[in-house]
Amino acid sequence: MGNTTEIWDKIFASANERILILDGAMGTMLQKQKLEEDDFRGERFKDWPSPLQGNNDLLVLTRPEAVASVHDAFFEAGADFIETNSFNATTISQADYDMSELAPEIARAAAQLARERADEWTAKTPDKPRAVLGSVGPMNKTLSISPKVEDPGFRDVTFDEVKDSYVGQMKAMIDLVDAILIETVFDTLNCKAAIAAARQVFVEVGYERPILISGTITDRSGRTLSGQTAEAFWISIAHAKPFAVGLNCALGADEMRPHIEALSRVADTHILAFPNAGLPNAFGEYDETPEDMRRQIEPWIEEGFVNILGGCCGTSPDHIAAIADAAAECAPRKLPEIKQTLRLSGLEPFQITV
Repeated sequence: MGNTTEIWDKIFASANERILILDGAMGTMLQKQKLEEDDFRGERFKDWPSPLQGNNDLLVLTRPEAVASVHDAFFEAGADFIETNSFNATTISQADYDMSELAPEIARAAAQLARERADEWTAKTPDKPRAVLGSVGPMNKTLSISPKVEDPGFRDVTFDEVKDSYVGQMKAMIDLVDAILIETVFDTLNCKAAIAAARQVFVEVGYERPILISGTITDRSGRTLSGQTAEAFWISIAHAKPFAVGLNCALGADEMRPHIEALSRVADTHILAFPNAGLPNAFGEYDETPEDMRRQIEPWIEEGFVNILGGCCGTSPDHIAAIADAAAECAPRKLPEIKQTLRLSGLEPFQITV
């Protein structure tokens, strides 16, 4: 098997010609189906000792048709990429449901399901090939922040444990996906473990896949949860040479704009953005309509900030269709030539210039 799939080669070529479209919120669309505990359990897990409702990744085993319908809806809306339903398919995250041993099987099934849907859509529209991104989430444990207020130095997980958990997830998906998406990064050290895992898997299988990385600015402070600005985050992970870097989740398009603009100035790779449908209301719901999101994102497109656009929490196929329509006639951001110099980062970027 080569370094990239034929489909990815075609999409890579089109990245210089148009803005590419990512899917929207899998979780939002599954919630709309009003699935109950029995749906998550299915026949196989009907006697499982732990509650399973909310383990959306498990649905690829127990209700695959529910997940497939979401993939299809986003492809119908115009998405070039879909993400596998594997956000929490790691041994560490699945421990919440006492399902750590099943994590690789879940990741594999998620990739297989997404691959089947993408291939069917590619066959229907060969002029618009559809790709699969292996979704690698941030985990429910952090390497940079202590879970104990009284003990700032305490960690309940090690770097190697996080990396090994990611290795299992990625290895289960690698031959079925076109690229790896390390997403919703709130802790850069967790992201570095995921990058290390990807490199290990590439060596083990003998070929590579492109990597996309998307961080999360957690609030109006303009920083990730582990404290970095968007530019400092980029400097910290630029060694991975990702196909794209960007931001998703936590913020709506208006609130995300200055951080995407900042990344677009400093990153010599494609810029990816998939904001929420606004900020959550008092009930945890997202109120921005497709027209609202389109109106907010159009200036990004016109001013040349982005190469890949999609949606995160609260975004439906209608949101993605509106974004795709807005992007249809506009040129993508041109990759800048960044002067080579020493760049360092802690919480803030630090650059030495001559």
